Amino acid sequence: MPKSIPNYDLYGDVALPGWSNSFNFEWIPERSAPYNWEIQPHVHEAFLQLLYLSEGSVQAQFNTAMHVVQAPCILLVPARTVHGFHFSRDVQGPVITVTQKPLESLAGMVMSELLPLMRTPTVLPLEDATRHADALMPLFLAIEREYRTHAMGQVAAGMSLMTALLVQIARIHNSQQSATPTVTSRKAAQIERFRALVDARYRERLTVEACAQDLGVTAGQLTRLCQDVLGLSALQVINARIVHEAQRDLVYTSTTIKQLATVLGFEDEAYFSRFFRKQTGQTPREFRAGALAHMTMHAERP
Repeated sequence: MPKSIPNYDLYGDVALPGWSNSFNFEWIPERSAPYNWEIQPHVHEAFLQLLYLSEGSVQAQFNTAMHVVQAPCILLVPARTVHGFHFSRDVQGPVITVTQKPLESLAGMVMSELLPLMRTPTVLPLEDATRHADALMPLFLAIEREYRTHAMGQVAAGMSLMTALLVQIARIHNSQQSATPTVTSRKAAQIERFRALVDARYRERLTVEACAQDLGVTAGQLTRLCQDVLGLSALQVINARIVHEAQRDLVYTSTTIKQLATVLGFEDEAYFSRFFRKQTGQTPREFRAGALAHMTMHAERP
């Protein structure tokens, strides 16, 4: 595995900011054919992907686990999962990339049972699926229509359709749970425990040592684990979670930078600004101004 795992929005493209609310629809051959059907291991820091193979086959890597599956099947790839694919040349089917946190917020309000599914890398065979599988392609096609219709409420409609799609996938998953291979390797489980800890306590500015102690390993072991699975150090994982939250608050709330610094566990605004600039290359004020200008420009498009 390379020392640094590429972070993309879509494979081969520069990653979009994790604070954005967005979704993308493509057909698998559009993205994989130019790369000779081989998608090298990479990660989406803030984006969940859903692939529906209607024809062909794929060898899929999820973190340290490998799966070889035939169509029809669903592949669910949560944000921050290292993944790669080797598709057969006859592969067909859609792939959706969607910002995970806003989708989780919506799912949390209407059906919280979806959250564990959304956070678990999963391969879901459909050959012996229940009647719920019949609803999948119509929902994928409805999402495609919404993606290609640049109109008011596009993101809201897309996110609602995505939630409906996840409901159908959850129904199939529940009916075939015993036949669904999921990532259960020891390393993957340890990484998920680490991420859950960081998600729950990032406002405390946890040190790598404190996280390692909580997980029952040494700081060196935790860093090596993160390097092996994610291509990042443990400290980079912690800092990326803080930056992600800071970016979302800077864009979507009117919280002052001083208030945000306090909420995120920094001693003062100056310290937070130095941290943010080191991680992103911009001060919090520069980032907020640029992000809001970006959103305004896109909102004004006809």
